[in-house]
Amino acid sequence: MTKIGIILGSTRPGRNGAAVAHWVHQNAALRDDAEFELVDLADYKLPLLDEPHPPSMGQYTQAHTQVWAQKIASFDGFVIVTPEYNRSVPGALKNALDFLYAEWTNKAVGFVSYGTTGGTRAVEHLRLIAGELQMADVRCQVALSLFNDFEDFSAFKPIDAQHDALAAMLDQVIAWSNALAPLRAH
Repeated sequence: MTKIGIILGSTRPGRNGAAVAHWVHQNAALRDDAEFELVDLADYKLPLLDEPHPPSMGQYTQAHTQVWAQKIASFDGFVIVTPEYNRSVPGALKNALDFLYAEWTNKAVGFVSYGTTGGTRAVEHLRLIAGELQMADVRCQVALSLFNDFEDFSAFKPIDAQHDALAAMLDQVIAWSNALAPLRAH
């Protein structure tokens, strides 16, 4: 069975991302075409990148990197849930991506973003990062507006159209994850 990791990309106290990531996971879990697991970056306590070798060499020396690498390697694809901070990606998410290389390669990734403009600028940066990590980013995404999908900018209440957007994005992530399986086998 195809395994998709849903990565909660914010570690900020009081983050809106927890409610969003749980919504993604609850909806994804209703499907029977893949297995889904919620991966909260806050649980991994990654320091700023502290490996002496480039991640592309795969010579991880730190125990926290090895645990992170094992978790990420266990998935065939990903959904990244991200806020937009200062028109970009949260530092904790960028750092977590930077720790690894081969564990991301030849896997599909889709995005669920949120912010005043739907988090779209963070996703544009993530698409560039995904390209460098040789991930296949899917076209469909879920862009949640703090104005329309949250009450008082904090209580998550997605509009109905977001459910269709999520389903379309998950369809693509699963299809691409399956299509990339032969490349991961090498």
